[in-house]
Amino acid sequence: MPDLALYQPDIAGNTGALMRLAACMGVTLHIVEPAGFHLDDRALKRAGMDYLDIAAVARHLDWDGFEAWRGTSGRRLVLMTTAAGMAYTDFAFHHDDLILLGRESAGVPRQVHACADHRLVIPMAAGGRSLNVALAGAMVLGEAIRQTGRAGRLPPRS
Repeated sequence: MPDLALYQPDIAGNTGALMRLAACMGVTLHIVEPAGFHLDDRALKRAGMDYLDIAAVARHLDWDGFEAWRGTSGRRLVLMTTAAGMAYTDFAFHHDDLILLGRESAGVPRQVHACADHRLVIPMAAGGRSLNVALAGAMVLGEAIRQTGRAGRLPPRS
């Protein structure tokens, strides 16, 4: 199943929303620290609600630690960036991709760009600069799940 990864997130509410998304979609959310907030932050809990208890979260102390883990796992790193030339909808996702989202305030540094196996963008209307990171993560994860056939089950009809 494709997983999401956050590079040094700044906003607790966005991370909480992505933890909720990860729980509902059955994926792991990887957090590359340091984060700009404590992981017991009230905003994180408010956005994640009771899903925080069931979300699969993997914490990586820093970028080097994340890359070491990724190297042993053999997973592709797919970076979402406004500096990419390929739309996420034109990309062929694999079932074990790691979809990396940058910091809300600054994206990712050049060294992280250099490590990415693929760089993708969400095309936007003229004048749009960027989307909320949680919204972007949901859009791209939804497409990756659709392509890989890893969607969950529909609830029983009443």
